[in-house]
Amino acid sequence: MKRHVTLLTLAGLGYAFLYLPIATLIVYSFNASDRVMVWDGWSLRWYSALLQDASLLRAAALTLQVATVNAFGATFLGLLGGYVLARHGRFRGRGVFAGMLAAPLIVPEVVTGLSLLVLFVTLQDSLGWPMARGATTITLAHMTFSSAYVAVVVQARLAQLDGALEEAALDLGATPVRAFLSVTVPLLAPALIAGWLLAFSLSIDDLVIASFVSGPAATTLPMLVFSEVRLGLSPEINALATLMILAVAALGTVALLLLGRGRTDR
Repeated sequence: MKRHVTLLTLAGLGYAFLYLPIATLIVYSFNASDRVMVWDGWSLRWYSALLQDASLLRAAALTLQVATVNAFGATFLGLLGGYVLARHGRFRGRGVFAGMLAAPLIVPEVVTGLSLLVLFVTLQDSLGWPMARGATTITLAHMTFSSAYVAVVVQARLAQLDGALEEAALDLGATPVRAFLSVTVPLLAPALIAGWLLAFSLSIDDLVIASFVSGPAATTLPMLVFSEVRLGLSPEINALATLMILAVAALGTVALLLLGRGRTDR
């Protein structure tokens, strides 16, 4: 009994350490005071200021644009990479291909960001493209590491699927492309959705790589928040963080409800 109580106490302390700062941030986002940790009553002034902050709205729009395009591109590339590794067995160069695909998972982000910066500068000097670093370069940079995560998810899903279904489609006269699109892709739908969401989340969260490959006219939301925090904490940032927490909580709740409904239908 004592051991059970001790474990519950330790678990409670651990969760408190994780979630009390978040709860404090949410409470102080409604603070009327200009000072972050000085309580001066309840107010929505910082949410109003947030919606009137043009630079922050531009950064949020750019972040969502980059994350959406990156999610689709990374899902496509990850699907192809994961399928090759899972279904094509041993082939010449497989080790190199697998290593290159997994490299973004283990290489430090600073190294990835610096190497991509050198690549874009070299391309600009030799080919004249990209004309400037901005949304395009950030999106391409995010695809380089997001696709690796998607490939891992797709490869794991394919390892659980019976390859006989694809072989049956080929025996019935379907071309390899038709069998892939009509049989494999629908079976991979849960993994593709999970990969898309993962790539989207990684893009929104990225700060280091985006800082290397962005230009003066392209500032993502994490970059803006980081620059603001370096100058000092602001209640407006608390409001922004609260809205992000509520958005994530809402998406998580919807996902749990859909998952629970799917199990009930079975």
